[in-house]
Amino acid sequence: MSAKPEVGLVREASRQIVAGGSAGLVEICLMHPLDVVKTRFQIQRCATDPNSYKSLVDSFQMIFQMEGLFGFYKGILPPILAETPKRAVKFFTFEQYKKLLGYVSLSPALTFAIAGLGSGLTEAVVVNPFEVVKVGLQANRNTFAEQPSTMGYARQIIKKEGWGLQGLNKGLTATLGRHGVFNMVYFGFYYNVKNMIPVNKDPTLEFLRKFGIGLLSGTIASVINIPFDVAKSRIQGPQPVPGEIKYRTCFKTMATVYQEEGILALYKGLLPKIMRLGPGGAVMLLVYEYTYSWLQESW
Repeated sequence: MSAKPEVGLVREASRQIVAGGSAGLVEICLMHPLDVVKTRFQIQRCATDPNSYKSLVDSFQMIFQMEGLFGFYKGILPPILAETPKRAVKFFTFEQYKKLLGYVSLSPALTFAIAGLGSGLTEAVVVNPFEVVKVGLQANRNTFAEQPSTMGYARQIIKKEGWGLQGLNKGLTATLGRHGVFNMVYFGFYYNVKNMIPVNKDPTLEFLRKFGIGLLSGTIASVINIPFDVAKSRIQGPQPVPGEIKYRTCFKTMATVYQEEGILALYKGLLPKIMRLGPGGAVMLLVYEYTYSWLQESW
C-alpha cells in the first residue's frame, strides 16, 4: 500500500522534469541569436569604442559580416547542455515550492511569487558555471571557426582562476539576483493573470490567451531584472583592462556602471532581451504545459 503513493510522486516529478527540459531545449534553439546580441550590447562600454554597435540592426549586420551566420550561435553548447536541466529545475522546483507553500496560510498570488523566487535561486546555482563559459564565448568576436571550443574554454577558466567565485562560479550573486527576480515576476504574473482571465473553449483562442499572458510575463520580468543581467555580463565577461578585475560584486558593479555610464547603461541589451524572453517566455510556458498534459494522458 505504501509503495503506490511513492511511485505516483516519482512519476509526477518525472513528468515535470521532462516537460521543463523540453521547454528549455525548444526555447534556446529558437532564441539564442538574440542572447548573443544582448550580451554584446551589455559588455560594450561606450559609443566611442570602434567595436560598439550603433543599433540592433547594426549589431545583426556586423556579426553576420564579420563572423558569419554561426556567429549568432556562439556559446550555444553551454546553454544547450545547461538548458534542459536548468528548465527542468526551474519548473520542477517551482511546483515543489508551490506544494510546500500550500502548508502555509498565504494568498495564491503570494504563493506563486515566492515559489517563483525559490525556483529562480535554485536554478541560478545550477546554471552559473555554464553562464560564465557562455558569456566568455559570446564576447569573443573572432569567427566561429577561430574561437575556442566550449570544453577548451571551460578548462582554460578552471586552470587560470579555479572553480570558485573568481573562476567558474564568478558572478554568482548577480546570477542569483537575475534568476530570482525573473522567476518571481514571471511565474507570479503568469499564473495570477491566467487564473483571472476565463478559459476559452476554442483551442486556438485558448492558445492565444496563454501565449499573450506568457509574452507579457517574460517581457515584464525582463524589464525588472535586467540591471542584474548587466552586472552579471560585466562580471563574467572580459574586463576593461586585461589582468585587472574592475567588476567584482553585483551591487558594486551596478553602482559603478551607474556612476560612470548613467542609469540607461543598466538597461543595455533590453530590446534583444525582450525580443528573446518575451516570446521565449511564452514558448517555454506553453511547451511545458502542453508537454506535461500529454505526459499525463500517455504516461
